[in-house]
Amino acid sequence: MAAAAGLWRLRKPLVAAFSSATAAGAGRPSPPEELTVRRQAEGVRNIVLNNPRKRNALSLAMLQSLREDLLHDVKSKELRVIIISAEGPVFCSGHDLKELTSEEDVKHHSQVFEICAEVMTLIQKLPVPVIAKVNGLATAAGCQLVASCDIAVASEKSQFATPGANIGLFCSTPAVALGRSLPRKVALEMLFTGEPLSAQEALMHGLISKVVPEDKLEEETMKISKKICESSKSVLALGKATFYRQMTQDLDTAYKMTTQVMTDNLTLRDGQEGIEAFIQKRKPVWSHSQDKKK
Repeated sequence: MAAAAGLWRLRKPLVAAFSSATAAGAGRPSPPEELTVRRQAEGVRNIVLNNPRKRNALSLAMLQSLREDLLHDVKSKELRVIIISAEGPVFCSGHDLKELTSEEDVKHHSQVFEICAEVMTLIQKLPVPVIAKVNGLATAAGCQLVASCDIAVASEKSQFATPGANIGLFCSTPAVALGRSLPRKVALEMLFTGEPLSAQEALMHGLISKVVPEDKLEEETMKISKKICESSKSVLALGKATFYRQMTQDLDTAYKMTTQVMTDNLTLRDGQEGIEAFIQKRKPVWSHSQDKKK
């Protein structure tokens, strides 16, 4: 009896986050707020999921807003890194289940999943690193969002779960990102049982990059962001694209491709600037462009 009660205490926040995101907005309507908030300073763009009343559920509107914020002026030399965070105790509860009932048609359901897949793949195609700053629960497509980011920093209280099987909707699309971030058996246990990983377990298995105390989360995330900002945007863009490309290739093909990329890297103005600055013992002056060295 005590064990059952303890299990329910563990599962209760997951049930609340995943299944009651639709109920959280019930009652008297309030003035509309921006679903995501975008701020940018000193090369760092912060995108904040801003619908805590509905556990930051990835509704169609939320996904569209997130996509817009990710793509906004993405080629600007002023943009160097993106941080995705959230308001409230739940980072993201996954899809808005109200949009997935039989009240909506198959075309709408398909649109939700298609734009979600587009956003997740977009993150890895962007020319700048994307960091998830997680301070709370990330479930289903919310966990997928964390797994899709290049780097993820989480507070000690954060948890990660894919509980779709428990409500009859297996987390098949989140499984794509999880299966590429976690060992197969760890990912499948999460998918089959819906049980959460603690922040430390997520770190141990490779779902996230770092775990820090809640009061250090902002500091650590900005420390990583500022370090990224010290490098050339064009060089990091080349490196990021190459990393994800070679991950799908066999060993020989990957080495052949990356050998050519490193040769091409040396033809960039910033490629030569960095080497010359190192030899001359000075700070490099980056152009952040794809221009070739003349």
